[in-house]
Amino acid sequence: MVRLGIYPGSFNPPTTAHLAIADAARRQRKLDQVFLAHSHDVLGKDLVERPLFRHRAQVLEEVAADHDWLGAMVATKRLLADIAEGYNVVVMGADKWHQIQELQWYDDEADRDATLARLPEVAVAPRPPLSVPPELRLDLPPSAVEGVSSTEARAGRLDHMAPAARRFAQRSGAWIDPERYERWLSSDGDRDG
Repeated sequence: MVRLGIYPGSFNPPTTAHLAIADAARRQRKLDQVFLAHSHDVLGKDLVERPLFRHRAQVLEEVAADHDWLGAMVATKRLLADIAEGYNVVVMGADKWHQIQELQWYDDEADRDATLARLPEVAVAPRPPLSVPPELRLDLPPSAVEGVSSTEARAGRLDHMAPAARRFAQRSGAWIDPERYERWLSSDGDRDG
């Protein structure tokens, strides 16, 4: 039986930590494939206007193409329980694990509890100082994830970006040079997106 995992997120940009987490989930939860699920409207995140959604989705496809066990998709639903429907495992970071338990996203406690009960098996990447239940925790080498973030990547840390994201950033200015990205958008360079 094929086992599939889904890893929803904003991936703005996808980082080496995202790849390490997806790979750890694949190995530790015995998954045949992990899908990175990108969404227009990520729960608890500000709407991202730049880079354009289509470019971020294209980069995620390129990230997935670099690994035979990785896939990419656009999620049309907002709640993780809805996105993860039909998958064996849902992958997330500790920050997301804590966020999905906050009542602000639900009508009441009963709604929250019923929604969380619909989740498939959960695999959570640790993120100190947040706690993660041991049975959900992915084991990751600290060097693969500590200090690596999309925020730092957007601040110019190309080494934090997944290789496909790094290539796109260098070519277009996406994430690292907003003015250059805007020029690239208005030039013929946008034809590849």
